[in-house]
Amino acid sequence: MRLWDAATGRLTATLATHTGPILGVAFSPDARTLASASGDRTVRLWDAATGRLTATLAGHTGPILGVAFSPDGRTLASASDDRTVRLLDAATGQTTATPAA
Repeated sequence: MRLWDAATGRLTATLATHTGPILGVAFSPDARTLASASGDRTVRLWDAATGRLTATLAGHTGPILGVAFSPDGRTLASASDDRTVRLLDAATGQTTATPAA
């Protein structure tokens, strides 16, 4: 995954730790954190300013197809091919809920 400065078009960081394809990304509302969803069944959280990996979140049994932050940035939702959605505390990475279908 690559981060680009939208104003200049300059490459600012290359983020490479997923072992599967990246299937979704989302910036936190304050733009400090970037979440990436992958076919390797993890969500990774990155410091958007430095490109440093800050957390790897696991728990899904299938590829993660997308991620989204809540408007207040406290909760991260991940949606997986395993037919579940997980709600995660964005600060700790702990699962707070797995809503029933």
